[in-house]
Amino acid sequence: MAIMALLQKRFCAAASCFVASTMLSLALHAQALSPQAGLVNRNASAYNAVNATLYLVDTSHNAVTLISAGGKVSSIPVGQRPDAVAVNNRTGRVYVVNPGSKNVSVIDGNAGNVIATVATAARPYAIAVDEVENKIYVSNTFSNMLTVIDGATDTASNLKVGSADAVMVDSDRHRIYLLGYESDSLTEINPADGSTAKIPAGAMHLWGLARSGSTLYVSHLQDSSIAAVDLTTHSIHTIATGAMPCAIVEDATRDELYVANYSDGTVTVVHHQQPIAAIPVAARPQSLALDRDKGLLYVASPQQNQVTVIDLRKRLVVRRLHVDEHPYAVAIHPVTHTAFAINLSGTSYTPLKGE
Repeated sequence: MAIMALLQKRFCAAASCFVASTMLSLALHAQALSPQAGLVNRNASAYNAVNATLYLVDTSHNAVTLISAGGKVSSIPVGQRPDAVAVNNRTGRVYVVNPGSKNVSVIDGNAGNVIATVATAARPYAIAVDEVENKIYVSNTFSNMLTVIDGATDTASNLKVGSADAVMVDSDRHRIYLLGYESDSLTEINPADGSTAKIPAGAMHLWGLARSGSTLYVSHLQDSSIAAVDLTTHSIHTIATGAMPCAIVEDATRDELYVANYSDGTVTVVHHQQPIAAIPVAARPQSLALDRDKGLLYVASPQQNQVTVIDLRKRLVVRRLHVDEHPYAVAIHPVTHTAFAINLSGTSYTPLKGE
């Protein structure tokens, strides 16, 4: 399992990642031993509250797609093969990660154009924004450098803190957390002085990451559990899930977590750190998107060309939506509650009808 996921991840380092990953995932469809680690990016969309616009990466066209609250669709050219996007909702700036050109495009949300291009230390991948400090953190594939962009000046510096497949900002505690698939621990960074500490995560092959207060939730692909890590004591509480848990999303309004279980095709519902339900979905689920106001959870299964929609109040599947082009993520506009599948192949995104 770990070898297959690792091979997939390293295979994806080439510029032809998205095309090659689609071919690889189809070739491996019958055995499908592990989620497509590194083949997709959890930051494929972001919502800008300043202009009420949803931003979706469009890798094949070197652009981002903008969808306004009024339904207007437009596009902004960025760098080569963008695969991630993040927003500072205080400034309205949008940051697009471009692995193909090894840089980040900075978009003025109000003007609707690229105002700066910032070089990264290597091939950028994951991104997170500290809105309070106006700093942008970008990991670099196969590099031990974390690029830090100053949002006020659009200049960058680099911290030698290790490789990461996910970055999380905790503005409350003034800490940055890095998750690496090939590790059994998280890296905690103090941005004030650049110092780091290792926090055990309970097992190898980390994938999903979510925070609720002083607790970080981390999924382990190699088993059937996630870890609830206390950020104060670093103690770990293990929560049982389905087989090979990957994506995690937290719902603060219901005090619940939802975990996609790749191997057995279920979503585990966790309440007060206890599993309370397992909901069957399309096989090989890999990502989750939550519409909190509507109480709907979208589950993307790219190998099955399907998005499953769960009514969280009823704990029931209410729709199974077919999307021909391998939907690897779902974006939801929080004003209109319209949903869009982001695809590995073909058309970059697909509106999901009937929401």
